[in-house]
Amino acid sequence: MSLVDRHRTWFEYELDAHAKTLLAIDSVPPEGRDRRYQKALDHFAHLMACRRLWLHRIGAARTGPTTAAEIFPDQTPRAALDGLLEAMTADWRPYLESLDHAELGRDFDYASTEGDRYSNTVEDILTQLFGHAWHHRGQIMALVRECGGEPVAADFVFWTRKSLDQDP
Repeated sequence: MSLVDRHRTWFEYELDAHAKTLLAIDSVPPEGRDRRYQKALDHFAHLMACRRLWLHRIGAARTGPTTAAEIFPDQTPRAALDGLLEAMTADWRPYLESLDHAELGRDFDYASTEGDRYSNTVEDILTQLFGHAWHHRGQIMALVRECGGEPVAADFVFWTRKSLDQDP
């Protein structure tokens, strides 16, 4: 598998894991929907905002979040999460479809939210986004459990494994 195809595959896995994460969030009973539940919602919104931020920073989107309040949302309603996921997917899919090896290796400069200037390759950022999503989905699953909900198995290995015990 080429690096380009790997990043496309990781994105498809991530979409499935995000959908499962929303199911886990929805499993929290009404009596468990406290500040920890809200933190889970805000973590999910943060993941979507970071995807939009980096697409903008690498020059593949005209607009994106620019303030800390946009990148670290507070009091995100559950009803907003599906739309955030759909919008992020719609923004990222065309970019990943056009991704090639030269783009992966392209250096780009950007400013952090604090105003500091940096440079990275596109591949650095795509890899960062994949790991970043794992991190926050793990936090979300822990919060879901604390709130009385049912965490889901969203690990990459569960998404990729093929059973050898099933008939062909």
